[in-house]
Amino acid sequence: MEQHRIGQDVQGRFITFEGGEGAGKTTQIKRLKSYLEDRGHKTIVTREPGGSPGAEKIREMLLSGAARDLGPRGEAMLFAAARADHVDHTILPALERGEWVLCDRFADSTRVYQGEAGVDPAYLDLLETAAVAGVRPDLTILIDVPPEIGLQRVNSRAAETASGGPDRFEADDLKVHERRRVLFLELARSHPQRFAVIDGRQDADKVTGDIRKAVEAHFALEIGEGAHGPRD
Repeated sequence: MEQHRIGQDVQGRFITFEGGEGAGKTTQIKRLKSYLEDRGHKTIVTREPGGSPGAEKIREMLLSGAARDLGPRGEAMLFAAARADHVDHTILPALERGEWVLCDRFADSTRVYQGEAGVDPAYLDLLETAAVAGVRPDLTILIDVPPEIGLQRVNSRAAETASGGPDRFEADDLKVHERRRVLFLELARSHPQRFAVIDGRQDADKVTGDIRKAVEAHFALEIGEGAHGPRD
């Protein structure tokens, strides 16, 4: 289901970040934003579930576990509803303005998380088609981390920030996280032209460097075309 962005007049670029819990997406998204802005590209950072007023309301329901009784199909529908609002009110308008959009999770996460939970792929196809309205990532950065490492990071972060502990999905069994990792890697193998798989076990600076190389390779014509040009 590799469709491109809707409309030929869309000048922005859309990069999504995927991976299991504790992959380090938040840190790397911030670093990539700075990198792109240094080259004159206006860039926004957003997230899923969330990223727009309506979607943020659904985010609280999903991550708190309040929607768990709906089952995986019901949760998939809520993710799709949040994604539709996010696309309509945040992602597509930014792309139409010519901005670069960096998104922490997108439709691939639904395929992995709800797919692992047993939701029919055909059903997920229908929800995704309706939610994204033709808006697809130009590039997806998959930060791959073994679940045991990622969950250690989650627990350390929770202790440092007094965030109240793992959310609804972070708290799942280790075997569930392991199956999700396999599904992410299978998606990457199925769509090699869109995915860049980054080894998240490395130190943060090495991960940053690998992500920059992937972005430069994928957007060879755009990187450096901004107001400040390329930086040594």
